[in-house]
Amino acid sequence: MSRHILDEAQIHPAIRSKVDGSHADIVREVRAAIAAHAVVVVGMKQNPFPRKARKILDVLGTPYQYLEYGSYLSQWRRRTALKMWSGWPTFPMIFVNGALIGGANELKALVDNGELARMLAKKLAPV
Repeated sequence: MSRHILDEAQIHPAIRSKVDGSHADIVREVRAAIAAHAVVVVGMKQNPFPRKARKILDVLGTPYQYLEYGSYLSQWRRRTALKMWSGWPTFPMIFVNGALIGGANELKALVDNGELARMLAKKLAPV
């Protein structure tokens, strides 16, 4: 997969720090959660799909870290930084063992085909 991201050489030096620092705090927070937890769900208020994903994980008894950023009317700029960073266009963003697996529908598909259990077992296996 090749994801097109504007090359740093194509960004004028005078604005590079602004581009680099734009809502970097939210990306750092999510990255820290991903490093610390096997499963991370990033969502927002009022959106039913983060609730759907959390319910799936709750029913399975799978522990997860949930991060919630605003609602449809608040913190949309901060959430846009996460979308730009991850490349995933919607919420929730679900990470398993550090890998973005998609949203609630993708989580359900991984549960149904047994892949989520295999991914989590792989993380728990001794190296």
